[in-house]
Amino acid sequence: MVDADQLRQWGRNVIDIERNALDNLYQYVDSSEFAKACQLILKCTGKVIVMGMGKSGHIGNKISATLASTGTPAFFVHPGEASHGDLGVLSENDIVLAISNSGEASEILTLMPVIKRMGLPVIAVTGKPDSNMAKHAMVHLCIEVPEEACPLGLAPTSSTTATLVMGDALAVALLQARGFTKDDFALSHPGGSLGRKLLLKVSDVMHQGDELPIVPQHICITDALYEISKKGLGMTAVIDDNAVLVGIFTDGDLRRVIDAEVDLRTTAISEVMTQGCVTVTDGILAAEALNIMEEKQINGLIVTNLQQQPIGALNMLDMVKAGVI
Repeated sequence: MVDADQLRQWGRNVIDIERNALDNLYQYVDSSEFAKACQLILKCTGKVIVMGMGKSGHIGNKISATLASTGTPAFFVHPGEASHGDLGVLSENDIVLAISNSGEASEILTLMPVIKRMGLPVIAVTGKPDSNMAKHAMVHLCIEVPEEACPLGLAPTSSTTATLVMGDALAVALLQARGFTKDDFALSHPGGSLGRKLLLKVSDVMHQGDELPIVPQHICITDALYEISKKGLGMTAVIDDNAVLVGIFTDGDLRRVIDAEVDLRTTAISEVMTQGCVTVTDGILAAEALNIMEEKQINGLIVTNLQQQPIGALNMLDMVKAGVI
């Protein structure tokens, strides 16, 4: 059995080696080639076609996905499949981002004459500035690392980490250059929790119409409790004769009323409701409403219009069901 301390030390060694590799990457981002690559992609009216074999292909897949989700149209093409028809996806306005640590991936080099004949710019990402891929490229992004974390020097470790970070640096620099916003990001992430947080508004989540708990201020507490129980949100909005919100009554308020031994049948809800309650409008993001509830340490919100009339209500459970939490 290998000693636990030894296992931890080996793990720490990997982190130290890969951290050193990333420190080494600064010089390549600071070079003129990085800016040239960004400017070339910004001018591109087509797609960024990402290519890579083996581990570089796995990293390339992730880089293409990150580019696509942050405002740069991109997708991954497997070099092996490209030689058998997939190269047909390339159009005259595209750019090729070719990845190979050695810079000698034969599957990619085989495609270079066709890519050049089409007149497509090539950005090579390699660890060897003197490699054939680097020589064929219009721009070369170096990802050379001092050493691999693999003690045998065989398994791509530090080099794939450096490649991934270089891809992220490209994507984020392009995102900022394009003025890409949260709303833009949401449009490319309509599914999953990201999409829900960035797209869902209060109007999509709130209870309204017959589902909205609402009572006039003059009724007794018992009648208000009936409305709370019927609508199942643990609260009710309280309005005046002009349907303007004047307060809220919640399960928490009920506990305080019971502790004070207030007569539930004779006391008007206006005497025990919480005035000046926190409200939101239906146009804000559901995630913003969630932040308000967490900041104020409350479980529900009344939604009002410009006239301060209640038009909806929502609680934490609604946020959970909508996937905002």
